[in-house]
Amino acid sequence: MHLFSRVAVLSALTCAVALPAQQAATLMVQADKSLHAVSPTLYGLMTEEINYSYDGGLYAEMVRNRAFGRDWSGVKNWYLDNLGDAQATMKLVTDDGPSDALLGSLRVDVTAATSTAPAALRNDGWWGMALKPGTTYAGSFYARGDVGTVTVSLVNNNSGKTVATATVDGVTGDWKQHTFMLKTGDRVEAGSANHLLLSFAKPGSISLQLVSLFPPTYKGRANGNRPDIMAMMAEMHPKFLRMPGGNYLEGDTVDERFDWKATLGPLVDRPTHRSPWNYQSTDGMGLLEFLEWTEDLKIDPVLAVYAGYSLKGTHIGPGASMRPYVDEALEEIEFVTGDASTKWGAVRAKLGHPAPFPLTYVEIGNEDNLDRSGSYEARWPQFAKAIRAKYPNLKLIATAPVKHGPQPDVVDDHYYKRAEEFFSMVDHYDNADRKGPKIFVGEWATREGAPTTNMGAALGDAAWMTGMERNSDLIVMAAYAPLFVNVNPGGMQWESNLIGYDAASSYGSPSFYAQSMFAEALGTDVPTTSITGANKRFFYSVTRDASKLYVKIVNASTEPQLLDVKIDGAAVTGEATLATLHGNSRSETNTIDDPKHIVPVTTKLRAAAATHRTVAPLTVEVLTLPLK
Repeated sequence: MHLFSRVAVLSALTCAVALPAQQAATLMVQADKSLHAVSPTLYGLMTEEINYSYDGGLYAEMVRNRAFGRDWSGVKNWYLDNLGDAQATMKLVTDDGPSDALLGSLRVDVTAATSTAPAALRNDGWWGMALKPGTTYAGSFYARGDVGTVTVSLVNNNSGKTVATATVDGVTGDWKQHTFMLKTGDRVEAGSANHLLLSFAKPGSISLQLVSLFPPTYKGRANGNRPDIMAMMAEMHPKFLRMPGGNYLEGDTVDERFDWKATLGPLVDRPTHRSPWNYQSTDGMGLLEFLEWTEDLKIDPVLAVYAGYSLKGTHIGPGASMRPYVDEALEEIEFVTGDASTKWGAVRAKLGHPAPFPLTYVEIGNEDNLDRSGSYEARWPQFAKAIRAKYPNLKLIATAPVKHGPQPDVVDDHYYKRAEEFFSMVDHYDNADRKGPKIFVGEWATREGAPTTNMGAALGDAAWMTGMERNSDLIVMAAYAPLFVNVNPGGMQWESNLIGYDAASSYGSPSFYAQSMFAEALGTDVPTTSITGANKRFFYSVTRDASKLYVKIVNASTEPQLLDVKIDGAAVTGEATLATLHGNSRSETNTIDDPKHIVPVTTKLRAAAATHRTVAPLTVEVLTLPLK
């Protein structure tokens, strides 16, 4: 449906006289009677290395398998691409590399090559390498050998034409990092059908490691992130980032956990490690990069520390065996918050960030309710006591209920449901105990649609968010998961994600827009409300601030709903703003090829008309009313 026709449909459905015989729902709002404040940190971000979220996604590295990992088929994603009669072989060497972290390298032995028919090594990137006209790409590699000059090129897959090239001299018998810049011409066609080529014009041998290429990044960060995906996260109006993620924190085994110390410093000193979703993480997205990510979006980190349990069931017993991991957590907190006079604050300062980062919440572990041994009851106190002794101002999040030892400030609840399940549990927290810990809904999503969610999922998500907003005295934070998915074949391990992308572009699902609409109109207080006469799939929340009333409406029914909003305790005058997200069916969605199929439409209404009208079926609305 074209945008203008969608607007026309919505305008017709919001007309108060569309269905004069229909029973109206009446929403009563006592605007001057606040039930409680809205948590100012209610909506945030949670990511982890799944669906190629970092490598092949947010992290802007264009070279795939830059550190030459291998499987049964050989060195993955690297191919010989010799021209003419050139001849070369390649093999992985395990005992020759530029650092203790990267002990191996790829050796290319060239037996025949000329300047017109060079031997070459090709990398196709993460399902392509996205290029734009008139753009400079920064590259580097470590090498030693005797092939002389290395020519580095970006080549179009379809035409075979070189679109950017540079030469690197000075490759000798000693390991050294070499840098280069590749600039595309103004007539280069934007797209991802490109590859990187390293060419050798004479016989000899060269050993290579850490071949890297970056496009322009968000805010120009070295080793930074894709601007388009960062901008989409900013559009969600988040308040925090839960880092470094859930399963990614734990790893399948203790050795495969997120070892934050191994992610610091130059890339050549980062050994890489296997993620729980069966591919190798470059560790380019290290602890400091996570923290800089929060800085760039002007949000706060929620730091998760490893607590001795990994996904395949291994856990470390409390006591002396656990002490090194507790110390590791304390040192990590010091890296984040310590000034340059502290040991790990000094390390952070040496890496280029002298100022400490803000930190309020520390999460101990991840989904420890899945630990069948029940060991969290003994592991939690050891971490909680140590952290509170050294950092009494920090608030601690438990990832499972605990009966003994220090009580957590917050407990992390996770929900992955279908839309109808979320409809039925919107009131889940309405009568929850307010005397215990606060709640962090650290992972949640309506799992409908693939690779990204559809309109039905957006309705489930929005309905659930109305319940979280009404209970935001108890629920202090919430984060949708997973946030990202690479939509290429083989890029997805988990269905129903918020933001999809390929090498060249990204898009938001209908759920993405529902999240953005709600977070933008958060408000500061929840006034007293009640509703009568609504259909069984009609959900709402109301918040306000000093000058506006925000009415969030979800009509998940396939029938329109006439609505009267009656407001006492404040005058509503002037022009109202109505943001509407509407689908023709629950299966309707956005895709990489049709990224704006379902997007919010914003209209202006007279306040009187805005409070008496028909809400379209399969619709999420945010009505903003000016208060006097």
